[in-house]
Amino acid sequence: MQTEIVIAGFGGQGVLFAGQVLAYAAMDAGLDVTWMPSYGPEMRGGTANCTVIIADEEIGSPLVRNPQGVIALNLPSLDKYESLVAPDGSLLINTSLVNRQATRGDIKIAYVPANELAESLGNKRLMNIVMVGALLTVLPVLSLEAVGKSLEEHMPERHKKLLPLNLQALDAGSNYVRKELEKETI
Repeated sequence: MQTEIVIAGFGGQGVLFAGQVLAYAAMDAGLDVTWMPSYGPEMRGGTANCTVIIADEEIGSPLVRNPQGVIALNLPSLDKYESLVAPDGSLLINTSLVNRQATRGDIKIAYVPANELAESLGNKRLMNIVMVGALLTVLPVLSLEAVGKSLEEHMPERHKKLLPLNLQALDAGSNYVRKELEKETI
């Protein structure tokens, strides 16, 4: 098993942190993992993305051409990565900042109002973790429990007070997507 994920958005949206959360959780679960960040020189406000590969055997290359999962946090990211998602892969779109529908018919698409869900928890900066929860519901490469445990283990001490909110954000993204999937099957 090898799962390739791309998380993309603007600098300052927590793109790299979301990838790190997945990478640490995979590593803690005894899986092989790579995490490769990429961002523009402006950092906050510039483009940012990262790739995470999670595997149960040695990873041959950290480069990803057609990821099984993509989180697009803004319109430029959707424009860039929609065509690259592997057939039968999953594309998660932050509808708070993306004003168009995806055009592919051969992939799973989840539309998530991540900013609004994060704001309902009292902290708009949690939208990246909302999207991680949503991703792991449609692409269950890791359990939410494993990610929560990893957050607890690796979160810097100065941010530990945010752990309960991060766990709520994971659940909020997961629950939102789960409800949307239930609507589709009726």
